[in-house]
Amino acid sequence: MIRRILRWTAGLLLVAIASLAVWLYAPDKPRAALEAAYPSDYRTVLGLRVRLRDTGPREAPAVILLHGFGSSLDTWDAWAKALSARYRVIRLDLPGFGLTGPDPTGDYSDARTLAVLAALMDQLALPKATLIGNSLGGRFAWEFAAHYPQRVDKLVLISPDGFASPGFEYGKAPEVPLMLEAMPWVGPRSLIRANLAPAWAHPDALPDAVLDRYRDMLLAPGVRRAILDRTRQTVLTDPAPRLRSITAPTLLLWGEQDAMIPISNAQDYLRLMPGARLVRLPGMGHVPFEESPAAALMPLERFLAGEKR
Repeated sequence: MIRRILRWTAGLLLVAIASLAVWLYAPDKPRAALEAAYPSDYRTVLGLRVRLRDTGPREAPAVILLHGFGSSLDTWDAWAKALSARYRVIRLDLPGFGLTGPDPTGDYSDARTLAVLAALMDQLALPKATLIGNSLGGRFAWEFAAHYPQRVDKLVLISPDGFASPGFEYGKAPEVPLMLEAMPWVGPRSLIRANLAPAWAHPDALPDAVLDRYRDMLLAPGVRRAILDRTRQTVLTDPAPRLRSITAPTLLLWGEQDAMIPISNAQDYLRLMPGARLVRLPGMGHVPFEESPAAALMPLERFLAGEKR
């Protein structure tokens, strides 16, 4: 009897494990289907096929938009539409993300990403541009301004990344939890929602279409493995010397309800960049350009127009 119960219990456990595996499993989506659903242009830059959109008058001042971790150029749709009336707006899927996808070199260092950005500007005949970056893209924006000061007109940092935090110390790559090793094979919608919700001040307002797009980009061929590779290769160093060297006029935009990189972190930037200006965004989170695009755009437009307030 006991043996029968144990066999029955073991059978239930196997069924439960199999059911969980089926629920978690999510293969890559076909590239052709994704490219048809998210039309864009492509350029080969330093051996990497880069997805981008280039809108607005070609003779207008250039603005380059850099998205955050796990995102894509589509995160800027509302701002790009508004800004393209007066500016040349360039946005791209950064190496390892979206439909740019894996870098064939396997190199996801900051130096490689900055080199790709500089080479893309060369291809587009842009001697300089205003850089606008969010989160990880914010780190790339200020790193680019520190390394290529002559190529940056203005700098806009939206909840930028770059300082050490618990579990992510200077001088060494973060430890990747064993559970994350399964990332290339999993992608349930509910799990992606749980990870994306903290980026919004009002998670209940997260549109299904936005969630679907983030999931599509995560399931683009090779992206989940590329994200793991980038994580393993990321080694932060004290940003203070580079931030102090930046000469471009700088605007910090920060959602007061940012649960991913709290607004208190703005003080680190203001301490090292005394010429920078902080605009607090009440009622907004980590991605204000998606959550409240019109309200968040107003201080940006004033800054781009050269207003001091």
